[in-house]
Amino acid sequence: METIIEKSEKCSLEEVSNIYNLPFLELVFKSQSVHRQYQPLNKVQLCTLSNIKSGNCPEDCKYCPQSSRYETEVENYKLLSKNTVLEQAEEARKNGATRFCMGAAWRSAPTNSEFEHVLELVKEVAKLNLEVCCTLGMLTQEQAFELKKAGLTAYNHNLDTSPEFYKEIITTRTYEDRLQTIQYVSNANIQVCCGGILGLGESQIDRIGLIKTLVNLDPQPESVPINVLVRVKGTPLERQEDVDSFEIIRSIATCRILIPKAKVRLSAGRLEMSEELQALAFLAGANSIFMGERLLTTDNPKINKDKEIFKKLKIEPL
Repeated sequence: METIIEKSEKCSLEEVSNIYNLPFLELVFKSQSVHRQYQPLNKVQLCTLSNIKSGNCPEDCKYCPQSSRYETEVENYKLLSKNTVLEQAEEARKNGATRFCMGAAWRSAPTNSEFEHVLELVKEVAKLNLEVCCTLGMLTQEQAFELKKAGLTAYNHNLDTSPEFYKEIITTRTYEDRLQTIQYVSNANIQVCCGGILGLGESQIDRIGLIKTLVNLDPQPESVPINVLVRVKGTPLERQEDVDSFEIIRSIATCRILIPKAKVRLSAGRLEMSEELQALAFLAGANSIFMGERLLTTDNPKINKDKEIFKKLKIEPL
């Protein structure tokens, strides 16, 4: 299709904007056409996210209840035991998940025995025939190589928003810091899982700017999580206004058109979405969800509820 940008080309803000701002029905038609060309039809990958270390994070991300700077009700705990994590992974596999993600609230992955513990978790989860993903904060190049050697499939490191709006949300880590970790992950031949959060108070041009940055990553992300802000009491964004539903769909559709080979993951915020909005997201090109009642520290739809939607839409787990 004429709208596909080859990986070797640089995509301008204007090019992304022209696609994002197409008449809505035309945009969704184009994204569904690309989806049919590059992705299995009526198939959605199920993933599960485990919060293996919670709270006490020194970062000041305004959306995050795990920051030590905010008074929230999030539970703080150190790294979970291997048995606990493996039980969660096995349960996820039984429920149809093919990817198991482990998140730890660190600014940077530690270089002590805790990192060795994470490497052991990666090795053991991989034995369950699951894709293994981690999100541990910033990495060194050596840590990325070690994670690859342990069997890590993918590493999640979101950009959150546009380079211009980023400093309004986070001051303790730069955009360049995030891009550097993404480069280290790519250098280690680990799949990059990289997306953002909608509803932080950003403008439409910021959403377009985020997508432009994702499109121009080389290689492009294998996975693009589209999160919608979950407002948590005690965080600076607890009273943030809802993002318009059509902006969510425009973001998903534009990602599908310009990053055609990626899994576009409908991630945080899904509990507040109607069945109809989720169906429209799948039509626009989303083909992965996180299942389970918790997504790190926020609520997520129950597994039976997801099964009901899949049955209505005649969608099957990938």
